[in-house]
Amino acid sequence: MSDLATTDMDLDTAMDRYRVELTGYCYRMLGSSFDAEDAVQDTYIRAWRSYEKFEGRSSLRSWLYRIATNVCLDLLNAGNKRARPMDLTAPQHQASAVLNERPEVTWLEPVPDGRVLPQTADPAEMALAKESVRLAFVAALQHLPARQRAVLILREVLAWKADEVAQLLETTTASVNSALQRARATLAGQSLRDSDPADPLDADQAQLLARYLSAFEAYDISRLTALLHEDAVLSMPPFDLWLQGHEDIAAWHLNQGIGCKGSRLVPTTANGMPAFGQYRPREDGRPGHTPWALQVLEISDGKIVGLNAFLDTARWFPLFGLPEELDEAYEAQ
Repeated sequence: MSDLATTDMDLDTAMDRYRVELTGYCYRMLGSSFDAEDAVQDTYIRAWRSYEKFEGRSSLRSWLYRIATNVCLDLLNAGNKRARPMDLTAPQHQASAVLNERPEVTWLEPVPDGRVLPQTADPAEMALAKESVRLAFVAALQHLPARQRAVLILREVLAWKADEVAQLLETTTASVNSALQRARATLAGQSLRDSDPADPLDADQAQLLARYLSAFEAYDISRLTALLHEDAVLSMPPFDLWLQGHEDIAAWHLNQGIGCKGSRLVPTTANGMPAFGQYRPREDGRPGHTPWALQVLEISDGKIVGLNAFLDTARWFPLFGLPEELDEAYEAQ
């Protein structure tokens, strides 16, 4: 883990080179895009305050990761643990579905790709990075004790050596290897569902997304459900409700979710997966559409296996750079 000398560089510029990868690390640790941003900011503040004590015994990158790890461990020791609806309740049926809202701190949050995925020309490296921020994987990480979580991310995702992780955590290589084995065993018991990362070069995926957009905007629920895996899941944080299977998902859209009819979708990406900003028709009947949900789609083997609708648009749309509303000029495009 080499690092450029920083003696002749502005410290802000030197540290900013690592902002995206540090945010990705903190996001995997904390499961919250906003907490990750705050953790990185806290890391930089701590680094500035203690820089005179930094004697260059390690690289600047390693030193920043040490500080970021301590920031995350402090936050996790306070009891922070993020979840998805599927982690908290059993699936409901549309006919008897109850919308029970839980506080924001409950939920695993989506994150824009550009905030956590450093640019790389290596396709294999980018594929691994996307895999490691997908919702199911980050949710599984939340089941690990904090230090095991750090070990697994540093070793398996960021490819640090065991002795480097031991030095960062101020422990032994044997302890690091033991923690990694336990973390792997815990994740193996999570039954992680495969999902394909967003890949603009994948023609089949692009076609599937185009068909989804067309079916949803036409509100053709038969066409929509034909694109879903037979046991696909629909979830809608901040509600802990989740539905599974064609029948219940279709029935939801035609009953409780009928207000989504006439929606427009704006493509984006989140967690290395395809996503859409969903805008519903104005309730007052005037022309235009207003934000309703950030949809994050999980895809596997040519079918949609997860429809994750994050409803707190006041948080998500600004973060993802999505328009505040869709006016007539936009819709005429």
